[in-house]
Amino acid sequence: MALPRLLVRALHRAAAAAAPAAPDFNSFVTRTNTCGELRSAHVGQKVTLYGWIQYQRQGLFLVLRDFQGLTQVVIPQDEAHSHVKELLSNAPVESVVRVTGTVSPRPLGQQNPKMPTGDIEVKAEAAEILNSCKKLPFEIKDFIKKSEALRMQYRYLDLRSSRLQSSLRLRSRVVMRMREYLCNLHGFVDVETPTLFKRTPGGAKEFLVPSREAGKFYSLPQSPQQFKQLLMVGGLDRYFQVARCYRDEGSRPDRQPEFTQIDIEMSFVDQAGIQRLIEGLLQHSWPEERGSIMTPFPSMTYEEALAEYGTDKPDTRFGMKIVDISDVLRGSNIHFVQNALSYPHGSIRAICIPQGVRYLKNKDLESLKESAKSQYNQEIMEIIRRPDGSLKSLLTKFLGEKEQSELIQALNMQEDDVMLLAAGEHKQVCSALGALRLLSADLLEAAGLELRDPTAFHFLWVVDFPLFLPKAENPTELESAHHPFTAPHPSDASLLYSDPTKVRSQHYDLVLNGNEVGGGSIRIHSAEQQRFVLEKVLKEDSEVLSHLIEALEFGAPPHGGIALGLDRLISLIVDAPSIRDVIAFPKSFRGRDLMGNAPDYVTPEELEPYHIQVSWPLEEKEAKKN
Repeated sequence: MALPRLLVRALHRAAAAAAPAAPDFNSFVTRTNTCGELRSAHVGQKVTLYGWIQYQRQGLFLVLRDFQGLTQVVIPQDEAHSHVKELLSNAPVESVVRVTGTVSPRPLGQQNPKMPTGDIEVKAEAAEILNSCKKLPFEIKDFIKKSEALRMQYRYLDLRSSRLQSSLRLRSRVVMRMREYLCNLHGFVDVETPTLFKRTPGGAKEFLVPSREAGKFYSLPQSPQQFKQLLMVGGLDRYFQVARCYRDEGSRPDRQPEFTQIDIEMSFVDQAGIQRLIEGLLQHSWPEERGSIMTPFPSMTYEEALAEYGTDKPDTRFGMKIVDISDVLRGSNIHFVQNALSYPHGSIRAICIPQGVRYLKNKDLESLKESAKSQYNQEIMEIIRRPDGSLKSLLTKFLGEKEQSELIQALNMQEDDVMLLAAGEHKQVCSALGALRLLSADLLEAAGLELRDPTAFHFLWVVDFPLFLPKAENPTELESAHHPFTAPHPSDASLLYSDPTKVRSQHYDLVLNGNEVGGGSIRIHSAEQQRFVLEKVLKEDSEVLSHLIEALEFGAPPHGGIALGLDRLISLIVDAPSIRDVIAFPKSFRGRDLMGNAPDYVTPEELEPYHIQVSWPLEEKEAKKN
């Protein structure tokens, strides 16, 4: 039975709306096609292409490149087009040209299956050099090695590489899908918050911006934390922002002084609600070419992560978990073992390196032990399982057959496995073994044993963090493990006033392949509780946050949120060696812009309106003179 015509039209319209149209890269511009789209179906068509000359061979043909791909252009050899031949044959590599010609099939046997446009070529009939290129500081090819400093100095050239182009375009697609999920599907409001604000107590060091009022400075926010909470007080209900954030963290490798996060806050939400939102967001925005991700993500408490992996951001793509062997060795006569177990938080733990004898050299094992000693002040003992099943170690003479058998069983040791054993305070032991676990994995993979699938994406929620931690410089004082606005765990709320060191928080981190890619919490929405945390626990001046505390007194709803580190997330998706490889114009690891030479000096006259004078160190004073 035929469908009514109006219904057929409606179905067609619905199908067209459901299927997103392919982007039109040739709208509003004077080219007819990009360099990556021509196929056999275009044979016979007259086309105009614009791009950069990637390669030119003996005046016979050249390869033209733009953002989408490559097209082979045949240089005419006949007298009538001699001016075109001269122009294209003499143009330097990376010059920008316009070429008009006819699409032709490549001669039989000359097709290039590695190129999407490899079945065709364009026979040039007219050409124009739009801009000639001078001698390049490096070749624009992904396989050509160049120093990172040189790449950053000429970032506009580095951006022409297919690797960087691909990463930035994927980043753009992911962000667009995130906006779509949050705004169109779940009613979030995209709000821009100020970048000139005031100092926030605790957390990372902030950049200062001088004002024209003597002695008064703005701070660049390390996150929009306070503003997004105030938006919840204002009844906005659901906020998000692709937020620029700033941290003055000095010379830290693979960190940026300015970075981007997907910032989210919701009213009337609990931890499980935030986690479901983020799982859905990542599933919706995940690039199809990277496979699919399964939800819900597994979850692990902070204590479990520390005990099994020695870190609060475990890489769960491989085993080698830390194993508690305290009970196995409790009855032994080994002095350092008994000494460690005599302390309240004493522990004996170990990891097993699979096939360690085969893949690791003696110097590797020594470097692992030296690393634990220098970084964690932790001694490490090694135990090897020989091919005959027996154990080889300085410790074996102190262990009976039963204890040796239990050790083998506890770590599931196979022939040629190496056990690394540590005894001491629980957190120190676990942290040291967690670091050795990762270093061992690097060594094994460098020797040819694949432990971590580079195409796998293992997400993990880490929850139940402590609300406060002892300060490194003064362990008798406390600081926030996350930030001072994090709410205590409901089960531990009473401990906040009696023993704050035992309070767990409603803080949750999202980990991907051993990297923290997000962190958030349910917030304190009681002014009284917020004031107590700041003044009594953290010993901070609450007056700095009087605006926020006062806002909480005007009917603040329960609320919570999270921020995803966009740079880190994208770098992991594309398997980039550094977050600098997914940022268009990054800073060096020392925080410098090598292309524009920033930061730079300003004159005393420029500083005068800000009531600032520079006290120059002697060596810089001499440098400025010269």
